This record gives sequence, C-alpha cells and structure tokens, in this order.
Amino acid sequence: MKSAGRILVVGGGALGMLSALMLATAGESVAVLEAGEAGRESSWAGGGIVSPLYPWRYSAAVTALAHWSQDFYPGFGQRLLAQTGLDPEVHVTGLHWLDLDDEAEALSWAEREGRDLHSVDIASVYRQVPVLGAGFARAIHLPGVANVRNPRLVKALRAALAAMPNVEIREHCPVTGFIREDGRIRGVTTGTESIRAERVVLAAGAWSGELLKTLGLELPVEPVKGQMILYKCAEDFLPSMVLAKGRYAIPRRDGHILVGSTLEYAGFDKTPTDTALESLKASAEELLPALAGAQVVGHWAGLRPGSPEGIPFIGELPSHPGLWLNCGHFRNGLVLAPASCQLLVDLMQGGELIIDPAPYAPGNRLG
Repeated sequence: MKSAGRILVVGGGALGMLSALMLATAGESVAVLEAGEAGRESSWAGGGIVSPLYPWRYSAAVTALAHWSQDFYPGFGQRLLAQTGLDPEVHVTGLHWLDLDDEAEALSWAEREGRDLHSVDIASVYRQVPVLGAGFARAIHLPGVANVRNPRLVKALRAALAAMPNVEIREHCPVTGFIREDGRIRGVTTGTESIRAERVVLAAGAWSGELLKTLGLELPVEPVKGQMILYKCAEDFLPSMVLAKGRYAIPRRDGHILVGSTLEYAGFDKTPTDTALESLKASAEELLPALAGAQVVGHWAGLRPGSPEGIPFIGELPSHPGLWLNCGHFRNGLVLAPASCQLLVDLMQGGELIIDPAPYAPGNRLG
C-alpha cells in the first residue's frame, strides 16, 4: 500500500483544492485525488456570483458562510494572482434583482443582517443598465457584490497547489471506497491501489453521496443539473449583474456575458439539451434584448451537489473517525467555499473557529 501524506482530499474541485490549499498553508501534508481533471466539474460550470442568488431565502447557516466568504474573496483573488500569475477576476459589479415577489422579505433581511441592499428607482436602473429589456417595474440593488471567473479561479488554485512542496495532485484517480481499520478511516481505495492516510476529506461534490454509500451511509447529496450559455459582447455592454424570474446575466471583464441557469433533477447526466438552450436564450433576450443579435459562443451543463436547504456538511463523521466532509453546497459552492474550507481547517487543527460549526456538523444531521 502506498502512503500519500497525512491528509487525503477526495475531489479536485474548488472545495477540494481550496481545502488542500488552506491545509497545506497551515503546515499539513496533503494529497488531492481527482477522478477526472482538477476543477472541471461543477466549479468550472457555474456562474461565479459571490452571493446566493436570493440570500434572504436561505437559513442563517448559509448566510454566515456567505458573509465571511464575500469579505475574503477580493484579497484572495489578489493573492492568487501574485502567487500564480493567473487572475481569478474578482469583478465587483453589483447586482440588480428585478420585479421580485418577495421584495419586502429581501429588504427586511438586509436591514436585519446589515447588508447594503436597498430599493432603487427603476428609471435609475435603466440609466445605469441601458441594455436592460423594457417592462420591468421594480428593482433592488446590492452594490458591493462581485463575480469570480470560476474557470480561472480553479486554474489558479491548481497552480498554487502545484507550487507547494507539501501537496501532491493526482488526477484521473477515481476513488472507489475507503479503508477502515480498528473503527477508523485509514485511507481510500482506487481501481488499482490502496492509499493510506491519517485523515480523509471528502469533497467530491455531487458524487460525495455515492462514495459514502460504500460505507453504508446515506448522505442526502444528489446531482442537480444546471445548464448555462455564454455570449461575447463589447467590454462595456453590461455594467451590472441582473436577475429576473430566476435567470441571471453576469458580465465578465472582457465582455463575455454568462446567462443561467436551469435546475434539473436528471441524475448524473450532463448532456446539454436544445430545450434548455432555447429557454436560456429566451431569458437572455428578455433581460437583454440586444443579445438576440449576438452569437451563443458556449453552452454547457454541470452537476451541482444538491443538499437539504443548501446547507453543506462540514466536519468529522463521529461514526467514522478520520473521515471528514466538506460537501453538499448545492448552488453556492463558490460563494461558500472560503468560509467552508477555513472552518474545516479550524476543526481539523483545533484552532479558533470562524463561525459556529454546529449547523454543518455531519453527526447532527446524518442520524
């Protein structure tokens, strides 16, 4: 049996790689095991808005992680750029929500949480975002919210890890099960070998539940398909993110406009569909009519790790000492990743905790 250091991280998405980066920075020896290519699943496929789409609709547990992460991202993006030469493009544009049914609840949440979310005159929105489609009557605005260019973020994370002497990245290394000895998890099995470690972190996104089934455990994490489309416009085409009727448009710095997304329970099927393409194009053209004349330059699907109320599982499994979870972030993986990973490191190292870990503790939620 091979040894791969003290901690194995199963999953090389944003959650897995950031967990590894924070653990390695704290002095741990880490190996990341990824079934495919690092960062090419849900982390690559999402939109990268550094906020839940409707933050007031979530529990305090999600809000706590989101707030900590939102404050972390700008400096983190600069550090990754300095370390790797790759810019994750943490792009502060603000976000306009249009014609919300629960606008009053949103404003009450903002007042309670001390967030700068407020009603704005619709005429001022049309002045700021002149390409916005006609017919919207109301808007609320959060000025400080950013989006991160997630494909570049995961490239930067991988580059940062590759430069660290205490990190090993093993791609095309699908984990098939766990090594259990004397009541503890002592490593993992792959199709060809057993890899031992002192501790294992499961951060395998939508596949986390499938892996825990090999231990006879039921983790309520399931794949939820999301499809998106991408346009290329002028750099100044869209100055702010906009969201209406559950669909959003995100401007990148170079003029790419990302429009998403669907919410489909279709198992592990990631095939893009013509039905979704037409639905997304219709939403894009309702939000931004000028896109009717623009070419769709990309259309893809990813699998989110769906979980009850979108609350992730973070912490050690009491029934399986040595096995730690950092998974189940549903639609908010990139939003919640920094706080989730920092909390994991704090728990694993016995440090001061950034937030109360109880809402995320697997032992409190898996029975």
